[in-house]
Amino acid sequence: MGDSSALSNPLNAFKGFYSMCLLIFSIVCIMGLIATRQTNLSADSHPAAAYVLIWVAILWLTMVEGGQASLVGLAPVNKELYRDSHPISYKCTSITNKGDNLDRYLLGRQFMVVFVVFSVNVSGGPLGGATLWGMPDWVITVFFQTGLAMILFTCNVGQLNTQVNASHCMLDYINTYFALFTLWVAMAVEFSGLVHSSYLIQMAVAAMAGKKIESNEDPRTPAQAAFFWIRCLYSLAILIGCFAVTLQALFQGKTTMWEGVPAWLATLIFFFLMSVVGMLEGMQIAFFAVSKIQESERGDSKWAKKTCELLFRGEGHNLPGFMIGRQLCVVSCMFFVARVTSVSIPEGEDNVFGVSDGLQEFFGFGFLGALITTICASISWQLVASAFPIAFLSSPFTYILLNLCLLLEATGLCGAAWVIAAVHRKIMGYQRDEVYIGTAEERAKGEMGDHSSHVPVGAGHMGKLPAFYDSAPKSLQKLMKKDPSVGEYLSKVEGGEA
Repeated sequence: MGDSSALSNPLNAFKGFYSMCLLIFSIVCIMGLIATRQTNLSADSHPAAAYVLIWVAILWLTMVEGGQASLVGLAPVNKELYRDSHPISYKCTSITNKGDNLDRYLLGRQFMVVFVVFSVNVSGGPLGGATLWGMPDWVITVFFQTGLAMILFTCNVGQLNTQVNASHCMLDYINTYFALFTLWVAMAVEFSGLVHSSYLIQMAVAAMAGKKIESNEDPRTPAQAAFFWIRCLYSLAILIGCFAVTLQALFQGKTTMWEGVPAWLATLIFFFLMSVVGMLEGMQIAFFAVSKIQESERGDSKWAKKTCELLFRGEGHNLPGFMIGRQLCVVSCMFFVARVTSVSIPEGEDNVFGVSDGLQEFFGFGFLGALITTICASISWQLVASAFPIAFLSSPFTYILLNLCLLLEATGLCGAAWVIAAVHRKIMGYQRDEVYIGTAEERAKGEMGDHSSHVPVGAGHMGKLPAFYDSAPKSLQKLMKKDPSVGEYLSKVEGGEA
């Protein structure tokens, strides 16, 4: 995504300065709201609980986001190159590079991102009608009611700055037991079966695409298959239950949605925001896919052509620009979804479906909305986009959202992320990966070249799609899986290196 050299540009430096001022103001306001018991959690418990949760959640989010950038980026690299210099990073990639574990990690990690963002909202999201220190109404409206303070805090501190460092300093970033612990939690989430209904969507998408889901593991034994399908069914049952409780709460006005919003409108907002999040999640997969294919292969749709023309205009800065603006959009939508789906029973009214007080309190933690958002607004759309990237680009909504994301990035609201990343890298002493393992070309010359056998690609996967792989003959695909050097050679041919 870039590094601190971006701040050498005077305009970017200015954006970094004013974004840092807005961020500091936002953090002070959020801490003030918690102290005055005007957030969801601090109003129902002691402010100390909200302080602990919001900072634990935001710091954990940094590793969840940065860990993904590092683990996916290191997947093609021969891990023996850093076995001695980065032993914990070696442990991490030894886990994710085994079989289909990278897919499992990405699935569990997706739920963690949504759940952590929902936790940040529960602990720091302002209540309706919140005021602070006599601030004027326009400040309260802009920073509190629209959620701008929470969005700036989450994006700059919890997500973008860590992605900046982890994309270039992958080895240093995950060479901690914090990273290893986060990896194990993501794997545990997937193993629990909570998000296993995503595999049902994966199979359906692959069937619609007429393609087989590639795996790096042997076929399941009968016992393994039974365990897998049991988890799929119970995950589906939980998902249906989450929808039932959420919709019932919406129609009865028992969520944290703003007062005065009718039930039918709240329900429409819920599904609209889920669709927007899904589009944004799928767009990043589709954009990376089409970036690897020739212009003539990007379809005949007017909207697909307009989208690609805008995306790849000039020197290609719009793609990383989209990723930054997309982060702002996704987090904004997630905060609104969290408000719409968080169950809250008004004083004196019955619990949803008459459940016990303990279960009703559990509903209020945001778990239901997090699970729905993970499966229906995130993973499913990414899987569809991985199978049908061109069709995904042929929608006018894709073009509209791309323009919106580029506009948000141009405002410089996330400029503080570069400043935080530079300070963080200086304090931690992070160095670029090339310092330890050389460039890809140097590794190839030393007969320790990269290979893509660990990278999940194609229909039914959320990874990036190499240009040659999906369109290659079946026999050549099988040969590439058996001998990674074949894939490496074709990559060089495509890049004009051979």
